[in-house]
Amino acid sequence: MKITKICCIGAGYVGGPTMAVIAQKCPEIKVTVVDLNEERIAAWNDENIDNIPIYEPGLDKVVAEARGRNLFFSTDVEKAIDEAQIIFISVNTPTKTYGKGKGMAADLKYIELCARQIARVAKDNKIVVEKSTLPVRTAEAIKSILDNTGNGVQFQILSNPEFLAEGTAVEDLLNPDRILIGGDSTPEGQKAIQALVDVYSNWVDADKILTTNVWSSELSKLTANAFLAQRISSINAMSELCEKTGADVNEVAKAIGMDSRIGSKFLKASVGFGGSCFQKDILNLVYIAKSYGLNEVADYWEQVIIMNDHQKRRFSNNIVQTLYNTVADKKITFLGWAFKKDTNDTRESAAIYVADDLINENAKIAVFDPKVSRKKVLADLDYLETRTPSSNERNVLSFDSPYDACANSHAIAVLTEWDEFIQYDWLKIYDSMQKPAFVFDGRNILNGPALEAIGFIYQGIGS
Repeated sequence: MKITKICCIGAGYVGGPTMAVIAQKCPEIKVTVVDLNEERIAAWNDENIDNIPIYEPGLDKVVAEARGRNLFFSTDVEKAIDEAQIIFISVNTPTKTYGKGKGMAADLKYIELCARQIARVAKDNKIVVEKSTLPVRTAEAIKSILDNTGNGVQFQILSNPEFLAEGTAVEDLLNPDRILIGGDSTPEGQKAIQALVDVYSNWVDADKILTTNVWSSELSKLTANAFLAQRISSINAMSELCEKTGADVNEVAKAIGMDSRIGSKFLKASVGFGGSCFQKDILNLVYIAKSYGLNEVADYWEQVIIMNDHQKRRFSNNIVQTLYNTVADKKITFLGWAFKKDTNDTRESAAIYVADDLINENAKIAVFDPKVSRKKVLADLDYLETRTPSSNERNVLSFDSPYDACANSHAIAVLTEWDEFIQYDWLKIYDSMQKPAFVFDGRNILNGPALEAIGFIYQGIGS
């Protein structure tokens, strides 16, 4: 099958960048990204490429090259579904906040809505690709919905999970470690797999494209995220022990990272991991294990989340204890709100939970992040439903300048590892602060001895 038209339902952090790169690398394929969120689609179509809704280094250039040529953003979902040969489902799959599996299982209501809409609209055979991170055997549910439409249309369901790291998503898409495609072992399933392989083959070497059955593909995504998150929680657990014993977690991480069996990646101690994937996917894995009666397996993976939550609480508790056991009416400046540098994504960011703890202690939080708006900061806190939105608004200040954010504050907490934070005039910041002036470096990116020489009381993670 020669693919000439692709549709992606969902214009978020996965769908937008993935389709932009496919469009750039496959100019003969018309790629349409659809979303019901009119504001988001309008932002993708903004003439000023700086205003696209997702910040990723290099994404603006990719979109600028392909948009209007063979890359289109639209709210007309049904038209795009009708035209496409391949339909990617890239909608949100948050953790359930209600009913059975609350707090652990993935909420598949958006996936089901997509499947039902595809079933209703499709007039000819389609390949439907799971791009969202989904629980194992979700493809079975999608196929059941699609195959019971009664209109004779044949659907093939493929699993093609994303392995992007936000902040390097464009580079990850252009030079992936691997492309994973799962499908049926039937002749029709194999043809569908090959059709998607042919799309990626425009720029990805054949030896990096893996094909499996659907279930292996779905589980591989959850497992990859669980393993990566486990490494972060492991080094964070050691950071607390380092602080008690006089060891330095950076030195420990370097020493063990030089072991070729372990490797150096994801061994950077911090205030904790965030993002849309790690916590959600591990909780999903825990729920799946429990549903099969594998309680020991579930307990093992749940500990990764417990350790991560502990690290965030430990960080906020340390700020309170160090500031003489009270932060009431004290201005605490947060440098960074995004869950990591080079993205404007704030989902599950450690900053949200540290801020929530400190507001409970009546602190005033001043936020500066180069890519995150005040509107988003307040929305993240309101989502927790810890207090009223008006209370959050009173207790959170936002600034367009880091120097204004730090002026007259009692302490600075570094919550995101933005490179620019390292380059600031820290003497100027020190002079503008209340004394003693504290810096709590939740990302271990600053030069502690240099800050101490200025006069700061500096605390990093794990030393």
